[in-house]
Amino acid sequence: MVYKMRVNLFYLLWIAALLFVSPVRGEVSEVKVDSLRLFVQAGDSCMQRYNTFEALKYYQEAYAIAKKRSQTQAVDQLDFPIDKLEQLPQEKQDEMIERLKASAEKSAIVDCMVQMKLADCYYKRGNYRETADLLKLVPEDSLSHDAFRQLCFSYQKQGDTDSYIYWTERLTEHYPMDGEMVTGLTLAFVKKEQPQRGIICGMIYCQRDSTNILVNRALANAWFMNRDFTAAGKLYDRLLEQGDSTFNTLYSAGKCYSQIKDLERAYHYLLKAFLISSMQHYGCAYRLGVVCINMKRYPEGLGYLDLAKQLMQPDTTIMKTITLSQGEGYYMTEHYQEAVTAWKEHLTYNPTSIATYYNIANAYAYLLKDDVQAESYYRRFLDLARKEEKPTDELNQMIKIAEDWIKSFELSRKTSQKNKK
Repeated sequence: MVYKMRVNLFYLLWIAALLFVSPVRGEVSEVKVDSLRLFVQAGDSCMQRYNTFEALKYYQEAYAIAKKRSQTQAVDQLDFPIDKLEQLPQEKQDEMIERLKASAEKSAIVDCMVQMKLADCYYKRGNYRETADLLKLVPEDSLSHDAFRQLCFSYQKQGDTDSYIYWTERLTEHYPMDGEMVTGLTLAFVKKEQPQRGIICGMIYCQRDSTNILVNRALANAWFMNRDFTAAGKLYDRLLEQGDSTFNTLYSAGKCYSQIKDLERAYHYLLKAFLISSMQHYGCAYRLGVVCINMKRYPEGLGYLDLAKQLMQPDTTIMKTITLSQGEGYYMTEHYQEAVTAWKEHLTYNPTSIATYYNIANAYAYLLKDDVQAESYYRRFLDLARKEEKPTDELNQMIKIAEDWIKSFELSRKTSQKNKK
């Protein structure tokens, strides 16, 4: 692929060279080929074919050229303080000049178009860090709307909420009617537990457009998180009037009206939401049950609460793995009582685990010195182990150890009883 790209690039340069050469009176007049433009055009061609792999290489070459040109131009335009430099020794003059050149190169602004094309390519390839690092250097008034959004989303996708908020605030100053970004900013404030700022953001937009469903959802969420359930309820009603009968809107409306004790409306919305979830959302079932109980619809409420309890049961397969690993982790770090507790929980999900009964019994016998518990779990282990049709050599050894321990416990009891007489 790399070889192919180089061949294509050579071909482009060759074609360009032909285009920029013209015969005049039998002679050839050469015009300098603009390599920057060629690399950009090559990158654009690849992007049109959704070939970001090769486009990235062309844009990187273009960016390197543009950066070098901007640095050279910055140094050429540098206004040296000659009168002050002449007062310094020659060595200091040279040092100061180099510092000024380095500073000029560092602050030089690369061609914005090239930066945005390279950033766009990075963004489409999921490299959000490189995208943000490039675009944040472009002056805001030079950023295209798409590039500005990519800058914001790059921080959001990296989980950097603070930077996402900063740049989205800057974007909405330039594009105040971008409802999607206003929505994102409002929800980001809610996530940062600053719902008041989210409310301000959403209200400013709604003064000009009160029909945007995305913004209204976010604003209703902000009002709810700010515990102004009356304002939130009005917005949920508006959303439902607009036809936004999604699960989240119905569920949120139901929660909102249950908070202000409007039980009939809460029941109405929660029931609709629960049906949309195919009766699988345990939170909705729980809240619906509580509302029914408060409405004195006891049989119906108890039914929803029982269903919520069933839905809240964790995935048995996952819990088997988690509790078994917890037990091993506690045991290896010498937290033996915690290991036993984890293994006992494991048995609630995997009651036929022979090895777990054996591990618990050993922990009680060897480490916790609890003979009563040790004997109890050794006996449970033996009840299961002896049912194995083809026991392995290892299992037979475990059975023998368990039987020996039980014999020792029985002997200890007999000796104790004899001493008491």
